[in-house]
Amino acid sequence: MRRVPIVQGEYHVAVQGGVVISTLLGSCVAACIQDPVARVGGMNHFLLGEPGSDSPVTPAEMQRYGVHAMELLINALMQRGAQRSRLRGHLYGGANIVAGLGGIGTKNGEFARNFLRTEGIPVDHCDLGGTQARKVEFMPFEGRVRSMLVKDQPLPPIVRPAPVAAPQHTGELELF
Repeated sequence: MRRVPIVQGEYHVAVQGGVVISTLLGSCVAACIQDPVARVGGMNHFLLGEPGSDSPVTPAEMQRYGVHAMELLINALMQRGAQRSRLRGHLYGGANIVAGLGGIGTKNGEFARNFLRTEGIPVDHCDLGGTQARKVEFMPFEGRVRSMLVKDQPLPPIVRPAPVAAPQHTGELELF
């Protein structure tokens, strides 16, 4: 198996067997999309659904947004032989890991669902939400996906120093 890890703002498409595309997600979302007839598939990883109307975005920053990442992935699939009418999707991530961020993961998940619905791409499996990170592995040729929650690492045991005996005062003064 050839492993292809992707990170935020990236995507990868494969048309041959023996490839696993993987990523690690928190509040980000990954879409795994495949054409089961052409046996071509790919995965993306995006940070936010869409840029805010009040913030200018450079072309280099656009890949962080789902609105751009989804188009890049779908176009790359079609360039490699997929037909839009046969595309099937899976969605992962969208966790609300940090409580004070206003449900960013939930918003990302909603964006991804709405995008695929608008584009007419059925979602075969969805693993969005919660409060834990996920590791996702996608075999695009086979159309198989594995999503695993990333458990918190156990804290190392607390090692307390051995008690130190209190110094004995004899009333004498020792100089160094």
